[in-house]
Amino acid sequence: MVDIYIIDLFVIGLLLLMVTLGSGWISRLPLSFAIIYLLVGILLGPNGFGLIQLRRDEVFNAEVLEKIAELVVIISVFSCGLRIVRPLKLGVWDITVRLIVFLMPISIFALAVVGKLFLGMNWAEAILLGAILAPTDPVLASEVQLTDTNDQDELRFGLTSEGGLNDALAFPFVYFGIHALEDDNWGNWFKQWIAVDVIWAIAAGIVMGIVVAKSIVWIEKRIQKRRAADELMEDFIAISTILLTYSLTEMVNGYGFLAVFVAGLVVQRSYRNPEKPLAQLEFVEQIEKLLEVGTILVLGSILLLQPMLKYGMQSLLVIILLLFIIRPVGVWISTIGKRPLDSHRRTMHPGTRWLFGWFGIRGVGSLYYLAYAFGHGLKGEAAEQIAWIIYTTIVASVIVHGISATPLMKWYQRNLANQKKTTPRTTIDEFE
Repeated sequence: MVDIYIIDLFVIGLLLLMVTLGSGWISRLPLSFAIIYLLVGILLGPNGFGLIQLRRDEVFNAEVLEKIAELVVIISVFSCGLRIVRPLKLGVWDITVRLIVFLMPISIFALAVVGKLFLGMNWAEAILLGAILAPTDPVLASEVQLTDTNDQDELRFGLTSEGGLNDALAFPFVYFGIHALEDDNWGNWFKQWIAVDVIWAIAAGIVMGIVVAKSIVWIEKRIQKRRAADELMEDFIAISTILLTYSLTEMVNGYGFLAVFVAGLVVQRSYRNPEKPLAQLEFVEQIEKLLEVGTILVLGSILLLQPMLKYGMQSLLVIILLLFIIRPVGVWISTIGKRPLDSHRRTMHPGTRWLFGWFGIRGVGSLYYLAYAFGHGLKGEAAEQIAWIIYTTIVASVIVHGISATPLMKWYQRNLANQKKTTPRTTIDEFE
């Protein structure tokens, strides 16, 4: 009898071959690659052929999910940083500031209210639910993010930078929920949360991202002058930058995701030869796509019909409110008075604002925050409730956003992006 592990390898290899050779056709369809990976994961899981069995040990399951998701997110946020070539000026990053500073807290608070009023959660559990689901995903949003360093579109830039910087405000609230689970008297730990989990961790993430990336680039330039590295191995510098930045930042209790995104921005600006970061970007994106396959396969394999039905109505409520009300209304509020950089308009086009509201894709980042919460105090019935609401919401997001991304972005490119003036009132160049 053939070992199940060998069958899994065969199926995954066949899947990679099919999606690679068929990518030309798939990319034209209203269908994302993530949907295919998810369906295959379900077929391989207990609801299908039972070839992947991860739910025999819940602790092991959470640890596997956390480590895989962690790795794919840090690679993805570095990739986001490498794609962005805009100058680091507040006016240019205005849309990002609005999406992080205004939209993120609005989303967290609104989801927490839903959890408290409609899902029977206490405030600690509700805030944790909001913090896990509020961030958009940097991994599954490739169809709506910047395509390369020459892409200056503001919609794609805003979604790319938002995905890369989610950690700056999402993780503090994840810690807030975890602290509240451990001690419902907020006064005992609130000041420490502000000092350590907000101020220190964010500042450390930014500083470490700059320092580590600049140090690696400096060392590499000095060594390359004396003896060039093997061309085949040179792209591994990107992986080493990611791993060193993340690990060193975590050692000083900073936010590693934030540091890695900042490191990507630093690396993009550190070479006179523009081909250098482009080569790193291409290599990192290939690793990211491979890890995305593994993560979504694992997600599909852990889905079980009974608990999804048990929390089905609660999940449906969260999905409808989050995707159709909370995110769109939050974006609308956050972009009031926003003046686009690449258009003559005084305010952002309503169609662009609507697309910002719609493309709040949930995915691998939320899986990581959930798995992290499992290992830091989230357990029992509350853990089961939150987990299955999040799993179901991610599945719904993978499906509806995967189906809608291609046609909506084509509509945007045809009706909005191509109609922008070549001599806008305020251009990016004015900030350089």
